[in-house]
Amino acid sequence: MMRSINFRLKPFLFIAVILAASFSFLQAVPYHNGKADKNTSKSTLRSASNEISNMQLYEDLQLDSLHLSKEAFIYAMQGLDSLQSAGLVTNDSIISIVDFSLPSSSKRLFVIDLSSGALLFNTFVSHGKNSGREIATRFSNKLNSFASSLGFYITGNTYKGEHGYSLRLNGIEKGINDNALNRGIVMHSAAYVTEKLISKQGYIGRSLGCPAVPVALHKAIIGTIKNGSCLFMYSPDRKYIAHTRIFKSSFLFPQLLVNEEV
Repeated sequence: MMRSINFRLKPFLFIAVILAASFSFLQAVPYHNGKADKNTSKSTLRSASNEISNMQLYEDLQLDSLHLSKEAFIYAMQGLDSLQSAGLVTNDSIISIVDFSLPSSSKRLFVIDLSSGALLFNTFVSHGKNSGREIATRFSNKLNSFASSLGFYITGNTYKGEHGYSLRLNGIEKGINDNALNRGIVMHSAAYVTEKLISKQGYIGRSLGCPAVPVALHKAIIGTIKNGSCLFMYSPDRKYIAHTRIFKSSFLFPQLLVNEEV
């Protein structure tokens, strides 16, 4: 499913974003002997500009009506900016967001083409069986936990394995999702990710921790996001927000662990 940006903001949203960005700018710019630090000023202005652009994208793609959490979207875009600055993303035109604040009966995978401003995919995605039933509330980075792991991933290469055409996922947040490759956490298709199962039991099937997607869409999704794009798995989980370093510092790396065995 594709939607193009019309580049129009509702007046009240535009005004609110401008005021918020201006306030953030005034608060953030340090002064030395009565003069603002020029480098910091430019960086803050660029950040404010990005926030306005991001909110415009969220509004124009009607992501709120598709139930994507605004917090999930903001975190995803902020994280992508940090990963780009660190040179960790080789395909920065695509971002994928899994919103685990939604139940598995909702289409909670969003794949966005930032270069064209289009929503490429919005579909179902599984969580680990030990993360919960209808909704994921428990997360783990441990081997054999059979739970989903939150945070930022860089997509790797594809391969044919037990579940057919699959995509390796590199968890880059140490202690949060950096065991993804060792745990065999990949994106693959699953027959249990289907609306028929939702109609029968109220939720889709669960994986061993992998974000499994519908059989009919898995090749197209994997082909779009493979090889170096950003994938963010979100939950309003205060433990994750307390421990991630993505939003706490502009640098942060090398505290993050980047797996390159793909």
